[in-house]
Amino acid sequence: MSSLEFTHRRKNPLTGDWVLVSPHRNNRPWSGATEADAVEQLPSYDENCPLCPGNERANDTSNPEYQDTFVFVNDFGALVSDNDNQVNQESPSFIQADVARGECRVICFSPDHSKTLPELSNSEIEAVIETWQSNYNELSKQYDCVHVFENKGAIMGCSQPHPHGQIWAHDHMSTEIEVENEHLAAYKKSENSNLFADYINFENEQKERVVYSNEHWLAVVPYWAAWPFETLLIAKDDVRHMGQLNAEQKASLGDALKQLTTKYDNVFNCSFPYSMGWHSAPSSLDDDSHWRLHAHFYPPLLRSATVKKHMVGYEMLAESQRDLTAETAANILQEASSTHYKKGL
Repeated sequence: MSSLEFTHRRKNPLTGDWVLVSPHRNNRPWSGATEADAVEQLPSYDENCPLCPGNERANDTSNPEYQDTFVFVNDFGALVSDNDNQVNQESPSFIQADVARGECRVICFSPDHSKTLPELSNSEIEAVIETWQSNYNELSKQYDCVHVFENKGAIMGCSQPHPHGQIWAHDHMSTEIEVENEHLAAYKKSENSNLFADYINFENEQKERVVYSNEHWLAVVPYWAAWPFETLLIAKDDVRHMGQLNAEQKASLGDALKQLTTKYDNVFNCSFPYSMGWHSAPSSLDDDSHWRLHAHFYPPLLRSATVKKHMVGYEMLAESQRDLTAETAANILQEASSTHYKKGL
């Protein structure tokens, strides 16, 4: 299937949402807002950073002198585990609320303040994956939904440059997971097959949207991508949640993350911002055979390190719209070097 270089729509089979693709718009002149180009070289330690080893955080708490990863309960978490409040349902029926219980944790990827994920060694990235898994295993015993994610860069709302991610776990099934679960289950029922398994086979045959592939993982710009350089990282094996990853799959994942995030940084020779998150099968499912562990990467940059895609107007009020095709974005990422651009500085 060749790239459709004319205005058309593509459907996301995971959500049912459509995206309007308008390739000709990428040639339009740009005089709108630009972002600051983050070229500042950060120190390996910042005495004012609340995430650096030994430094003080909120509530007079101090970090240990950690050597690899470090996890703590978020000092300003959006969820709390001891929420014993009750919601009195209002009338009419369209007014609804429910109590939310859960836990929010912060994961520092490294004691080095200056190194983002692609700048860590493979062994350091594997340590991050081990930390993701151990925390997932603990929290999934208590909560139905466990979200492991990272917001990278100030333009993605990241309040601290120190390399870190988060885990939010809660009783309820989040909206994104609920929608994906419904569509994955419907596909399994109608096709008697796993949607992700079929999609991996399709992309391996097409090849034009594959960014990186190894024995256990496939990184691809999905056919239905909404963000300019959006990617999907999918487990090739029948792995349904993060707790099922074995040692070989985790090592292979470390390599895939290193390759993908390095290519991201090399597109515009900058610390490429994104929101990334893992989707695992909810713990409450009696049958999760329709699931496959995967991560979504949503980077906002469009034309350069300082021009980002704004999801406004039509995107907010109608449906997503993108200017370059998924195939064009994939080609740019394919051509990006696997050696980080800072190596040559």
